[in-house]
Amino acid sequence: MRTVFSGGQVFDGTGSAPATADIAVDEGTIAEVGSGLDGDEQVDASGHTILPGLFDCHTHIMFSHIDMWKLAQTPFSYMFFEAQANLKRTLSIGITTIRDAGGADLGVKKAVEDGLVPGPRMQISIKMISQTGGHGDEWLPSGAYVPFLPHYPGSPRTIVDGPDEMRRVVRELIRDGADVIKVATTGGVLSPRDDPRHSHFTPEELEMLVSEAALAGRWVMAHAQGANGIKNAIRAGIRSIDHGVYLDDEAIDLMLRNGTYLVATLVAPVGVVAAAEQGAQIPEASLQKAKETIEIHKQSFAKAVDAGVNIAMGTDSGVTPHGENLRELELMADGGMAPEAVLASTTSKAAALMGLEKELGTIEAGKRADLVLVEGDPFEFAKLADRITAVYKDGRRVIG
Repeated sequence: MRTVFSGGQVFDGTGSAPATADIAVDEGTIAEVGSGLDGDEQVDASGHTILPGLFDCHTHIMFSHIDMWKLAQTPFSYMFFEAQANLKRTLSIGITTIRDAGGADLGVKKAVEDGLVPGPRMQISIKMISQTGGHGDEWLPSGAYVPFLPHYPGSPRTIVDGPDEMRRVVRELIRDGADVIKVATTGGVLSPRDDPRHSHFTPEELEMLVSEAALAGRWVMAHAQGANGIKNAIRAGIRSIDHGVYLDDEAIDLMLRNGTYLVATLVAPVGVVAAAEQGAQIPEASLQKAKETIEIHKQSFAKAVDAGVNIAMGTDSGVTPHGENLRELELMADGGMAPEAVLASTTSKAAALMGLEKELGTIEAGKRADLVLVEGDPFEFAKLADRITAVYKDGRRVIG
């Protein structure tokens, strides 16, 4: 069955302006892009712009809030059912591919691949590697242990100290199905007793991490907020800096020279403040850090945009509600990105970050037919999610 999408505009994902074109899809693959195309079935895209399937390169589909007390009262298995709803919400706004930054395990990924659960295809990191007392160490001053993500078969403990422990845990994550390895090279906002500006892990530990991941053909992503921890990550060969709150000129120069990607998650600290205002139980220290980082985060992002750093879209959804991921696009535009560049960062740039550029990210012959139909102007980001009328994944209509 050859299906032709006709009558609309096409944003091909490269950053070029939308243009009138037809798209022919055959057996889940884009067969042709041109004018006057014929097919067995027609989809009228009049009044719409067709986008490539969108990406979110930093999401957490296994949790939906950051209320610590509520998490402590939630049964273990509940998160798997919650993930089903989060995956569907994400797919419903045109995001057909995600990089899960902690939470989803191999069973969740396989359930989507096998069609048991509707959702975006995914690369998984399973669990973030942290040092003792670092951003992922969830022991509280009371002696209580309240993890965002519990340990169980397929989701190992990932607190490590020293190169040898780093090697072991990387191997465990790869054994358990991780497509990408995530590490915290600085403190963070939601961990109340560390500082986002402070570096975590030594260069030797990070070099072991990257080399061990590379042996298995994996890249590394870094939760990195402070400038020194960002630079340590880049020098070690880590592929993406996620958050990048306190970028300085040297860090930006290193990113440019190494081709490192920035996944800014601008919406994340805004979401922490909003969650607290809505009653979520968040430690006062974490809330204060979120408030302090919002403005400097915007400034760092604007500097990276001006310098020409590779930027891929990511949200930290889970910290913010799933299904609201496209709020990030408006913040990226406010940070100085041209609208075409924002959408390219959400399609072709994100596909390149994840190593999927040969099959996804642009609308061209030979690629998988992930397509999103948007009514009206695709560059009006504030209401973009509300104007998505259909989502296709591998040529099959999954939403709309």
